[in-house]
Amino acid sequence: MGRAYQNRKESMAKTSDAKAKVYSKFSREIYVTAKSGGIEVEGNLALAGLIERAKKAQVPAHVIDKALDKAKGGGGEDFSEARYEGFGPGGCMVIVECLTDNPNRTFGDVRNCFNKTKCKIGSQGSVSHMFDHSAIFVFDGDDEDAVLEALMMEDVDVTDIEAEDGKITVFAPHTEYFKAKKALTDNIEGLDLDVDEIQFVPHNASPVSGDDVPMFEKFIDMLNDLDDVQNIYHNAEI
Repeated sequence: MGRAYQNRKESMAKTSDAKAKVYSKFSREIYVTAKSGGIEVEGNLALAGLIERAKKAQVPAHVIDKALDKAKGGGGEDFSEARYEGFGPGGCMVIVECLTDNPNRTFGDVRNCFNKTKCKIGSQGSVSHMFDHSAIFVFDGDDEDAVLEALMMEDVDVTDIEAEDGKITVFAPHTEYFKAKKALTDNIEGLDLDVDEIQFVPHNASPVSGDDVPMFEKFIDMLNDLDDVQNIYHNAEI
């Protein structure tokens, strides 16, 4: 159906390369999700999916347990979601997702990354309209028609399905995440999801070349170094 996830995923820079950063970001997100929706995975599907992803990212069990214990205690920091949008080197479009206990500090830190790399932070909605906010599932298989039928039977609003190199990729609106995942789990025996996430998927790629390449790399590195930054999405094609 024309939207190859394998081609597009290189245009979605997810934080971060360092293991410590990965652990820290999962820990914060697990804490926030458990604190807001409860620590029992049976009643908090968002937490269940998040813990599954953490385990696949090889986050140690003690990191997960510590975050859950912290949420169970009921104290600790109050984090809120923050999203910033703008234009990076070469005019590429960038979305930065954060979890913060101090929005003013986080905005200043993110804006500093834009300013120091000659980029332009924009207002909310300035670039997100050029991305699909999608639930994405990738798993082994080659019969996309059977998968589509299973999803349609459960009345899931499917955006796109493709089969490529022995993998099936399902795209659905982010609001259909839980419904789509349940439909797949209930109807596909032995389902093992390689990708199980909600992401911003760009409509088009934006070439970045020449002197803009090292500036783009510096920009992404600076954002990755911020503790409050959870995810970075862009449409840059180096």
